[in-house]
Amino acid sequence: MRVIVKIGSTLITNHGEGVDHALIAEWVRQIAQLRAAEHQVVLVSSGAIAEGMKRLGWKTRPNEVNKLQAAAAVGQMGLVQVYESAFRKHDLATAQVLLTHDDLADRTRYLNARSTLATLLELGVVPVINENDTVVTDEIKFGDNDTLAALVANLVDADLLVILTDQQGLFTADPRHDASARLVREGVAGDPALEQMAGGAGSSLGRGGMLTKILAAKKAALSGAATVIAFGRIESVLPAIVAGESIGTRLTSNNTAMQARKMWLAGHLKTGGSVTLDAGAAAALVSGGKSLLAIGVTAVSGKFTRGDVVSALNPQGKEIARGLCNYSAGEVRKIARKPTKDIAAILGYVAEAELIHRDNLVLV
Repeated sequence: MRVIVKIGSTLITNHGEGVDHALIAEWVRQIAQLRAAEHQVVLVSSGAIAEGMKRLGWKTRPNEVNKLQAAAAVGQMGLVQVYESAFRKHDLATAQVLLTHDDLADRTRYLNARSTLATLLELGVVPVINENDTVVTDEIKFGDNDTLAALVANLVDADLLVILTDQQGLFTADPRHDASARLVREGVAGDPALEQMAGGAGSSLGRGGMLTKILAAKKAALSGAATVIAFGRIESVLPAIVAGESIGTRLTSNNTAMQARKMWLAGHLKTGGSVTLDAGAAAALVSGGKSLLAIGVTAVSGKFTRGDVVSALNPQGKEIARGLCNYSAGEVRKIARKPTKDIAAILGYVAEAELIHRDNLVLV
């Protein structure tokens, strides 16, 4: 199973007291347990700004963007140090990945980020992701890592998004003011009733509240991922959730990953050009479930760039598939009909072994 674990600012900094080393060590122990069971884990961690505020001696979160960016830069150092030290005790390698929402909206950067994270996971590395708060502007004021975690779930085709917070989950009403409020154990992501139950931001440290978590679950569901919102201090909470125990609020998706990806690739993006395939390559896509290699391309049309959606045509000119191309039109023209082993010599580098990877391709 591929799992995204998101930890909120209030939880990770113990309500603003600075990064909680003991808690982080416990979550890392649980992640190590998941890794030992051969689950892949991506960690999305808040806390950089809160840790920076603590190190700078600030008691309240500033409104000025430049001060927030400065706090993030200071706090990120401490956050990464704690995670690296904790994971090293379990002989697990980690990687720091800083993203902005623009990185995932731009198709070229989307492909780069997807390829990097896929490679890290294949290598057994645990990526630790945070929003790149030192460079973003509007996102730092209105963004939240709940949304980022959902976008990462879409990016890597995760099976499960776990949002750890200082709340037990979603309640039918605010339990602080309504004694009759009850915990919502299960639901379907995207149900409008869930959004009505959720309130606004609940902390001065982070920008997220229960509503952002419900909306994040809705986004994660687009690629087929389920979401669990749970209290992060429950003993062995992560292994228990992955094992299917009823903890917090579990929101399921009505989409399968392939259905969602097919909708995205086939219907929501315009093609930047096309490549015509020989009969063998066409058959490999349609019947063999294979990726598209450069050697199978006989002609190229259009001026697409890396990351653009490209149509794959059979020898008769009929579109049989479309997907995200790992090379520009000019590069494809140079490597068409050439084996993968020759790409480096022709272009001077290899972006990917495949022209279009099967995971980024859908039959039409």
